[in-house]
Amino acid sequence: MFKILFAYLLIYSGVHAVFFHRVRVLFPGKWWVTSLVVLFLILMILSPLFSRILELKGNDFLARSVAYAGYYWMGFIFLAFVGCLLLYLFDLISWGAGTITPVTLPTLSGKMPVSGLIGLVVVLMVYGHFEALNLKVERIVITTDKLPPHTKPIRIVQISDVHLGIINRERCLERIMDKVKAESPDMLVCTGDLVDGSMQNLMHLSGLISRFQPPYGKYAVTGNHEYYAGLDHAIEFMERSGFEVLRQEVRIVKNLINIAGVDDGGRLRSVDATTPLSSIQNNLFTLYLKHRPDISQETVGLYDLQLAGHTHNGQIFPFNYLVLLEFPLLKGYHELEKNSKIYINRGAGTWGPPVRILSPPEITVIELKRK
Repeated sequence: MFKILFAYLLIYSGVHAVFFHRVRVLFPGKWWVTSLVVLFLILMILSPLFSRILELKGNDFLARSVAYAGYYWMGFIFLAFVGCLLLYLFDLISWGAGTITPVTLPTLSGKMPVSGLIGLVVVLMVYGHFEALNLKVERIVITTDKLPPHTKPIRIVQISDVHLGIINRERCLERIMDKVKAESPDMLVCTGDLVDGSMQNLMHLSGLISRFQPPYGKYAVTGNHEYYAGLDHAIEFMERSGFEVLRQEVRIVKNLINIAGVDDGGRLRSVDATTPLSSIQNNLFTLYLKHRPDISQETVGLYDLQLAGHTHNGQIFPFNYLVLLEFPLLKGYHELEKNSKIYINRGAGTWGPPVRILSPPEITVIELKRK
């Protein structure tokens, strides 16, 4: 935990240092303004920690207030940091061109470019706030000969990465469940990160999910944030919500399809997915729930369709390019070897900043049809 905290403080402070170095041109010589800006930046760096401490102490209102300020700022500072790097890059190109050629290019280190950058970031944040509320319905159709004869199409709705917690509460969940109910699915599945943070103020939200009972049931697996929230409490919430939590287990649903699910593995946990998948011998269509879109060669071919989440498609452009370094399959539908397929959901909620840019939230409707 100490290493994670140290890395967070080091990286996040570095991002703020770059931003401060660029924007200090707006208030040269005014030491008191500089001091106030530095104090503000320090408070913003520490605000996620303050929010978590207040949440654990049961001060919900103050914790949420600090979280909103700190996490909106987190989105702002990320976009501003990217903009600052682009300004530095342009200045470097200008300097290089002026050094090796007689051509003199302008620089972007003055007040006007910096003010324009801040204004652009504010506009992007406003846009990102509304995009995060614009829940999309994505649809895929899978035809298969593994459904029994005369089986009607099976409609499955996938939700993922809702991140119920200090920011995402009733309104977020109501918006998601309204979309789910409107699709009249036969089955609802959740591929992890349903909850996020302390569970002491979240248990009542389970009723918004438990009231919806699709005919083929509800199934879920854990994500990494279930571990952060406290695994036992998170699983209790999922079960109160009516989900059957699959932990290295397989269920045969209505003698029509197999549902297999495993815990989130992450970097520190070893999860055996091969054993439950290899135990399936009935030649029915196998739906495999796993939080992260990791592709294991040992399991490819043992399932027909894997449903995953976790990536958020980066959530805020251009962060998706960093996420791509770890997850080459970032979003959407992909065909794998041995007739296996995977679909990666962008997530219905948000983590950290309650904004999305070029990555709208989604629920996914999967329709299985007999070939």
